[in-house]
Amino acid sequence: MRKLRKPPLRILFVGSECTPLIKSGGLGDVVGALSKALARLGHEVQVVIPLYSAINRTTYPLTPTDMRLTARVGADLIEGRVWTVTLPKSAVPVIAIEQPELFDREGLYGTRGSDYSDNLRRFSFFSQAALEYIAQSGFYPDIIHVHDWQAALACAQLRHGAFRQEPWAANARLVYTIHNLAYQGLFSREQWSDTGLPDYLFGIDGLEFYGQINCLKGGLITSDSITTVSPTYAEEIQTPEEGCGLDGILRQRRDRLTGILNGIDIDEWNPRTDPHLAAHFSAGRLAGKAICRQALQRRCGLPERPDMLIGMVQRLAEQKGFDLVLKALDTLMHLPIQIAVLGTGDLIYQRQLQERAKQFPEKLSVNLVFDNALAHQIEGGADSFLMPSRFEPCGLNQMYSMRYGTVPIVRKVGGLADTVTDMTPETLADRSAMGFSFEPYTVPALIEAVQRALAVFQDPPVWMELIQNDMAQDFSWGRSAEAYISVYEQARARGA
Repeated sequence: MRKLRKPPLRILFVGSECTPLIKSGGLGDVVGALSKALARLGHEVQVVIPLYSAINRTTYPLTPTDMRLTARVGADLIEGRVWTVTLPKSAVPVIAIEQPELFDREGLYGTRGSDYSDNLRRFSFFSQAALEYIAQSGFYPDIIHVHDWQAALACAQLRHGAFRQEPWAANARLVYTIHNLAYQGLFSREQWSDTGLPDYLFGIDGLEFYGQINCLKGGLITSDSITTVSPTYAEEIQTPEEGCGLDGILRQRRDRLTGILNGIDIDEWNPRTDPHLAAHFSAGRLAGKAICRQALQRRCGLPERPDMLIGMVQRLAEQKGFDLVLKALDTLMHLPIQIAVLGTGDLIYQRQLQERAKQFPEKLSVNLVFDNALAHQIEGGADSFLMPSRFEPCGLNQMYSMRYGTVPIVRKVGGLADTVTDMTPETLADRSAMGFSFEPYTVPALIEAVQRALAVFQDPPVWMELIQNDMAQDFSWGRSAEAYISVYEQARARGA
């Protein structure tokens, strides 16, 4: 562990999700876990999120305060109220901003496959209210760490809005994290007044993007440092192919861009203690994994065969490679394998997977729900885990899988390339082999990777070497937190 700088940093996270209170994906995991890891290093950390009605107030008993926050959104002055709760297993305060009209809804960002039409209004209020919280609370941060498009306006609002002349604002450094560049927060020009920003910022050097408002761009152009969630993804998004129209800005600011691999919560994802598993196990005592495998087959309605059991816990979307999987199924289903899928997403993939599960009931189990217990059981009971992503900024499931001795099969892209070393005679010999990867985004490449994994699975001593390599990896947040501290210090040096 690095020596703590004196005095410790004051860090404010601004994000639209925070695990375990509320999450829809990896963003929530990062905000929750990284804030706790930084606090464990001795820094003073607070987290600001919206107070959604979906937060379970029985499990997480929020406390109301007398603090009221107001923000100008278009012609309206909107008021919110501050509630607080402490992140479990930490001393990190979460500041939850209540605004029932904006956040008491069925979904976080939309419902029934559509975004809410007033999302710009919702998250402009949230971003401004987060800055107002700083002004009222007296918690003047050294670093304001802003996450994804939903909070990106806070960066532009700090530098160009009402607080820009405040001493605390001038002293604070902005760090902006891209979790997925494909989601940018695009809105029509007619909604500009909702941003709370001066008109001069709607231009090519501001938040304008092909005639629209681009919230994420606002974070890129006004932050002191930019991070994203893996080193390879940081390189990929600087290319026209993966830059989603923002590659030019990212190349221009490459000296401020750092890729830092996400960590995982090693307390929640621990095969020695996981309460969702049928049996516990470790690298030195793997008997429990066989029990978990059998329990998973029963849970998923699959025959208890010795076939290689492949797990998939993913959002059902093209990004995750389900178009490839569906095209490859006719071939894969004739191999001695079984596949257990868990996830929800695009209706077209849900329907097609259900149809295929009826066609291959003893080979394919499709579970179209969000089920955290089953997610853990798939990680613990599967032999291998398939992630054929079209793009993958970081990915967490491949890290969960390795911790559970579940050998990953991945496409060599983004964070998957940074975490999964392909098995070759050379990597097996030097003990760096962790799984199987393929590069071309094609059906034959996916099938060939699965076939390679199956061949090794049928060679138990070699398969056991892969399991031992995987379970020896350290994907804890401590490593990533150290890297973020370095970024924070670089940002402060730029502003000195």
